[in-house]
Amino acid sequence: MPFLDLNAHHAPLREEFNAAIQEVIDSGAFAGGPVVEEFEKEFAAFCDCRHAIGVGSGTEALWLSLLALGIGPGDEVITVPNSFMATAEAITYCGARPVFVDVDEYTYTMNPAELEKAITAKTRAIIPVHLFGQPADMDPILEIARCRGLFVVEDACQAHGAEYKGRRAGSLGDAGCFSFYPGKNLGAFGEGGGVVTNNPALDEKIRVLRDHGQVCKYYHSLVGWNCRMDAIQAAVLHVKLPHLERANQARRCHAAYYDGVLKQIEPPFHAAYSASVYHIYAIRVPQRDRFMRSLGDLGIGCAIHYPVNIHRQEAYRHLDYPEGSFPVAERCASEFVSLPMFPELTVPQLEAVCDGVKEAISAVV
Repeated sequence: MPFLDLNAHHAPLREEFNAAIQEVIDSGAFAGGPVVEEFEKEFAAFCDCRHAIGVGSGTEALWLSLLALGIGPGDEVITVPNSFMATAEAITYCGARPVFVDVDEYTYTMNPAELEKAITAKTRAIIPVHLFGQPADMDPILEIARCRGLFVVEDACQAHGAEYKGRRAGSLGDAGCFSFYPGKNLGAFGEGGGVVTNNPALDEKIRVLRDHGQVCKYYHSLVGWNCRMDAIQAAVLHVKLPHLERANQARRCHAAYYDGVLKQIEPPFHAAYSASVYHIYAIRVPQRDRFMRSLGDLGIGCAIHYPVNIHRQEAYRHLDYPEGSFPVAERCASEFVSLPMFPELTVPQLEAVCDGVKEAISAVV
């Protein structure tokens, strides 16, 4: 029982992928170009935003968004410690300092009650992370940001199609950032990322930054970088995007099945304000190592997202956050186990996972 099966995900669309990639080959336009532009229009419409900019990765999406908002040396950007490293890396590569706040005990997303305490005169922006496909509680975060004159950049890298009170993830802040890494709900055949925004000036600046600071070929208004999206990745995403809503709904059905059968574990919390897309279905198990060994012995794939909080990583030791600084995030890091979650899971596979979890739980209690 695999944790993720991309072959099952791709098999029904193989002919469409082949045709789309062949069109790119025939066109000779591989870096940016019309195929990328077409996907940008489609993804902007999907996110209910005016603009979408294709870039090389989700990390670049976060980095360029912060750069375009003027974040730089001496600034602070507040985010959460229980995310992938890229969230903090983007802040660091702007020359700014990451500042962390703890997360909610149930949603595992930014706790708005902790946010205001972390704001200083140096704070310029907030990056809430829509972890595992569930949006953060955006209304209070946005209200705090408005009152303090701060930018909000949504890390929606795991939340393609998720909704907060009926609004698409990525459409609520100044910018929304997505990863199209192959294992995401909307995944390419390699690296890829995107930014969505309703701000035309921000859209224009990110487009310039992603292409060496060029306003037109060989005329550079800014010092930028090479962050263009590959046309082949855009072609793959163009094929996949029309199937995303169905795939997300399948994930929700799988999550409901797990919720209904696995009474012995603490399931993910379903916030009333959100429609999660279950990029990850993470449960909490106090004796995680023994539990995972038992699952492995039964042939059930599983994973950990993420075993070490960002503030405890060696790379950020210089920030001087002692152990216990963010108790909820730290407990989650020691207890999370991610179960198989992909749209193509069959009923027999779901049953096998649930039987394995029950047996593994009984072995550790």
